Amino acid sequence: LGVQAYADALLVVPKTLAENSGFDVQDSILKLSDEREESGLAVGLDCQSGEPMIPADEGIWDNVRVKRQCLYLSTVLSNQLLLVDEVMKAGKQMGRNPAMDDDPNDPMAGVGM
Repeated sequence: LGVQAYADALLVVPKTLAENSGFDVQDSILKLSDEREESGLAVGLDCQSGEPMIPADEGIWDNVRVKRQCLYLSTVLSNQLLLVDEVMKAGKQMGRNPAMDDDPNDPMAGVGM
């Protein structure tokens, strides 16, 4: 489930490219998926034609280290955001009135001693 959500998040890049180039996003993604399955190679979107292309054939070379670092940092940042969320939730729970945690059927509930 988490891996699928991560993969879906990475689809933002080709979707944005297709949308900003004026092409139908769903058609572009389907074409890219089909080309990837057929060729087994990395596939990109040609922003001029809207068709899938193999970047190496077009002379486009990406730095693998940069991509790896981007993926690593995005994972670290998402973990940090989740940690901050947990800390904020814990802080809110610490600020609750302890009398609210008492048994409502106890006649002495909320009475400080």
